[in-house]
Formats: sequence, structure tokens, C-alpha cells
Amino acid sequence: MVQGHLPVLKNEVLQALAIQANGIYIDVTYGRGGHSRAILQQLGACGRLLVMDRDPDAITHARQHMAHDARCTVLHARFSQLTEKLRNRNLEGRVSGILFDLGVSSPQLDTASRGFSFRQHGPLDMRMDCDSGPSAAAWLARVEEKELAATLRNFGEERYARRIAHRIIARRQTQAIETTDDLSALVAAAVPSREPGKHPATRTFQAIRMQVNQELQELEAVLPQTLTWLRPGGRLAVISFHSLEDRLVKRFVREQAKGDPYPPDLPVRFDQLSPALRLLGKPLRARDDELECNPRARSAVLRVAERLPARQDHA
Repeated sequence: MVQGHLPVLKNEVLQALAIQANGIYIDVTYGRGGHSRAILQQLGACGRLLVMDRDPDAITHARQHMAHDARCTVLHARFSQLTEKLRNRNLEGRVSGILFDLGVSSPQLDTASRGFSFRQHGPLDMRMDCDSGPSAAAWLARVEEKELAATLRNFGEERYARRIAHRIIARRQTQAIETTDDLSALVAAAVPSREPGKHPATRTFQAIRMQVNQELQELEAVLPQTLTWLRPGGRLAVISFHSLEDRLVKRFVREQAKGDPYPPDLPVRFDQLSPALRLLGKPLRARDDELECNPRARSAVLRVAERLPARQDHA
């Protein structure tokens, strides 16, 4: 049974980041601060931690529980705003580690008024920042059937995407889809067969949430930005819960580990390719003892890479 918010892969994250007492670290996904507190506990008096989140509730929590520590800075921002928020802080090439814990947090899922879960009755919102962009209900009220089906298929890997999309579009002609119960019941009625142990609306809720929050677009925008801030030897650690997120992270770190895309037949040494990252070990998953305490860690995958020196540093 999950009790409150449990940080996923906490010990593995601390090992991956190789915390240095005087280092500078960024937790880009504060959530409820589980990883941030663990990092801060290992920092010395001269260490620094910057915590970010796009969710105002998470930022309120961070300001209440972390901002009293002079070593910690709290930033309200989306992923894509990382460089904007770090500019003028004299941190370029000085950050020792950057952590991403992707997806929806336990408090978001467990708070009915946020509308993330089909298990909780509430308004169909799903926005990580409730003051920004259209809600899930607003998006469903205007999206075209073809785009909706593509969203369910691509982000939710929903095999009945067309059937569900057609049912949603038909329903909204006579009745607005405004609550989690509305959408959950609609999907359950549209799906002819169910996956064992999984609610029929699971994939639909996931897909719409990812669309509403532009999650893949935000991730794709921020990953290249991390290279500007990480120092040589600094670590990038990313926890993914969705295959599309993990695929995007995997592709990014592999491309950055290859270096410049010269034709393979050119006589160029590896150090001349100027690789930006070095992959560290294999992807990590939660151990059985963690899964017993936190079943939500089941799909978590942690990838770690290390920043390499720029080409001129090889000279």
C-alpha cells in the first residue's frame, strides 16, 4: 500500500548523480520533494540545489518545505523554460547533476479536483499547471475525431482508439464531457474487451493527459538544454514511465554519445567527433522490495549519462 508520496528509485538516483558535497544540482521535477530532500541531505554548506516544477501546488509545497534552506532555490517553470530560468545565474557549465522524474506525480493522481485519475470523481482537468492552457474537457470539446484517434493511438497505444474517439465525438454532440466519471464510463462502454488487471480507461486518460500538457514536446525541448548547464563529469539522470518518453531519452543520449554526424567512411578519430555525453551502465528498474512498498514504480526506467568535455578541452 502506497503511503503518501514515495520517490521512485531514490537510492539509484543518488548513486547515479554521484552527489558531491559542494556540487550544484537541479531537480527539474520537484513533485513533493522526495528526491530533492535526499539530494539536499548529501550537500555541504557550499552545495546548491535548484528545484523546478510546472505545478503550482508542487511549488507551494517546495516554498513551504525547502525555501527556508539558503542552499535551495525554487523555480516555477516548464521543462522548456530551463535555460530561460537559469540565465543570469552564472551556472553555465557548472551544474553537477540534473534529475528528471517524468510523468504524473502521486499527489496529482490522488487529488480528485485535478482530474488526472479515472478512479477519482472530479472535473476533467488534467493540467499540471491549472492556470495555463486548455483543460482536458476543453480540449475534448473542440478536437476533431481524426486527431483524437491519433492521440489515443500514439500516446496511449490504445488499440480501440478509433472506436473510442468516435464515441466521444458522438456523445459531445448532445452532452458535454466534463468529469472524470463521464469520460471513464464512456470509454468503458466503447471498449469491447479489457486487459486483465487494467481499467479500460487507463490508456485514454494517459494519452489525453500527455496531449493536454504537451509532455513529449516539453521533454524534447529541454534535453538539449541540459548540455549547456552540465559541467564535464556532470550527470544527467532521467526516470521515465512511458515507452515514448523512454524512447525519446534513449535516442537523445545515444545521439549525443556518438558525437558529430560525420559520414562513417571519413578518417575521423572518436575525440574529433566531439561527443557530448557518455552512457553510464544499463537502464535501471525498481527492485522487488521497492515495488512492494510502491507499485507505481513498476514501469519506471532510469537512464544515466555523463557530460563529456567540449572538443577544445581535449587539446
